[in-house]
Amino acid sequence: MKAYKIGLYEKAMRDDLSWAEKLSCAKECGYDYVEISIDASEEKIQRIYMSDEERKELVDTMFEVGLPIRSMSVSALTKYALGDSDPKIRHRGEEILEKSIKLAADLGIRTVMVPGYDIYFGESTVETKKYFLQNIKAGAQIAAREGVLLGFETMENEFMNTTAKGAKYVSMVESPYLKIYPDSGNITNAAVLHKHDVCEDLSVGKGNLIALHLKETKPGTFREVPFLTGHVEFERIIEEAWKLGVRRFVTELWDVGQPEWKEDICFANKSMRAILDRQDN
Repeated sequence: MKAYKIGLYEKAMRDDLSWAEKLSCAKECGYDYVEISIDASEEKIQRIYMSDEERKELVDTMFEVGLPIRSMSVSALTKYALGDSDPKIRHRGEEILEKSIKLAADLGIRTVMVPGYDIYFGESTVETKKYFLQNIKAGAQIAAREGVLLGFETMENEFMNTTAKGAKYVSMVESPYLKIYPDSGNITNAAVLHKHDVCEDLSVGKGNLIALHLKETKPGTFREVPFLTGHVEFERIIEEAWKLGVRRFVTELWDVGQPEWKEDICFANKSMRAILDRQDN
């Protein structure tokens, strides 16, 4: 058995596929698990209200296909930010986070990725940062109760675009259930912008890294860049992450209607596994 596992971000696949079809697709392309998306669409947010029967059915599907869902991206917290100054928006974010953690526990998901935003649609202030910290502390307590790890995703804005900035909040919260889930593409863009070494930044997270998003980017472009066409130094970053103890990796890419979407998924797996296998020898 390999010393690592590699997962596939759900949104790399066609949205109209059933869960059985999505899990089968990931399995056919060589993945070990899928990362489920709880994004800002009401359709995806409704997943946190699944009935017990629906939860059991999804778990049964994982066993039938032979591939699990083992991580979760709660990108709905972009729209419903935990630090938003509007209490209605903020409280909706709190509910989404709590119910996402409970869903993760019920489905056997190990890690819940929280986007590193105090606020996305609005201005970051002392107040938004205060609310964010307050709600992250509350979320960490819920995660501790449920036995699920939370991980900050490093994002594209200045609030938390580096591993070091994520480490600052991990230090302030002081919970064994709150760690960092860096995005290789986002921390690369931050390193280029601020002229620091991306692996040096990653090393600041030593002891607090639970997984790594493998995503391609270009300077100023954070999404939908095909693998190996951008500037992310996957070889260096994966080698550094491996030294730091990371053994779970997820390829993050999107289906944007391209006819070769499945080929893109398989290519991402093949190209990243080639690097990961070199670490495993």
